[in-house]
Amino acid sequence: MDTNIEIIPSYKVAYIRRTGSYGSENVQMMKQLESWAREENLLNESSIILGIVQDNPQFTESKDCRYDTCLVVSGEFKVDNKYINFGKTIGGKYCVFKISHTVDAMQKAWMEIFPELLKRNYEFDNRRPIIERYAMQMINKHYCEICVPIL
Repeated sequence: MDTNIEIIPSYKVAYIRRTGSYGSENVQMMKQLESWAREENLLNESSIILGIVQDNPQFTESKDCRYDTCLVVSGEFKVDNKYINFGKTIGGKYCVFKISHTVDAMQKAWMEIFPELLKRNYEFDNRRPIIERYAMQMINKHYCEICVPIL
C-alpha cells in the first residue's frame, strides 16, 4: 500500500445516502450514482467519486450505519432529482492509502489502515469521516484510495 499525506479540500458533492450494513449494497449504490452521472453528462476523465463512511460499526449498530456515494461537482451545480442530495465534505489533513481497486484489496486495506497509522505515529481524527476516493484517472489504472483524516 502506497501512503502519503495530503491536504484534501472541501468538495461540493451530489450524493446518495444508504443506511444499513456496509458491503455489497454500497457497490450497487455507486453504480446507481454513476448511471445518473452518465445520463447527466457529468462523468469524464477528471471526475471524482467518493464513498464516505459516516459511522464506525464498532460504535453504531450495522442497521444504522450511513454510507454516502458522492460525485464531486462544481459550485454552480444544481440538483433536480429527488434521489440525489447536495452537500459539502469537510477538508483537511488525510493519510492517503493507494490500493488496487479490487474487493480483496479493499477488505485487506480496511484491516491494515489503523495499525499502519499507529506505526507511523499518525493520530486518527474521528471528527471527520474516512473517504474512499475514486478518481477516474486512477480507476482507469485499477487503483483507488482510502483517505483517513488525521490530526
